[in-house]
Amino acid sequence: MATETTGATASTCVVDGSAVGMPQLCFDWWPNQIFWLTVTLVVIFFVLSRIALPRIAAVLAERKGTITNDLAAAEDLKAKAVEAEEAYNKALADARAQAQEIIAEAKAEIQADLDDATAKADAEIAAKLAESEKKIAEIRESAMDSVKEVAKDTAKELVAAMGGKADGRTVTSAVNARMKG
Repeated sequence: MATETTGATASTCVVDGSAVGMPQLCFDWWPNQIFWLTVTLVVIFFVLSRIALPRIAAVLAERKGTITNDLAAAEDLKAKAVEAEEAYNKALADARAQAQEIIAEAKAEIQADLDDATAKADAEIAAKLAESEKKIAEIRESAMDSVKEVAKDTAKELVAAMGGKADGRTVTSAVNARMKG
């Protein structure tokens, strides 16, 4: 090969019908290479512009439409979620208010029952107190009568012990006078 390269002239790239070195760098072949480069680029341009790029554009448009539809659906769902949350909060507030009403009614019923029970208990206590006071008054009365009897007996015994004779009326009047004050 070294002999072939030295045997070739600088102006030609072809020796014995075959290329010497890289054909791309051979200036004799450039017009042919430029022609085929241009034809290839034009064919690639038409293939891309007529087949590939419309398909890519259709896919991109479809994706854009899908994304737009998905975003719109997401906005609708978000609005529905906000409405559902508002409905939930309203229902929760209504339930709490209703629970407060039920609690207030129950407290009122319990208080009414308690007031009734307290009134009945107070009436029973007042009745028992009146009865007890009546019994106490009776006991006092009987105790006073007993005290008078004991005082009369004691006075008669004292007068008899001192050597006198006591009249029943005199002793009774003396004890009654002393008991009055």
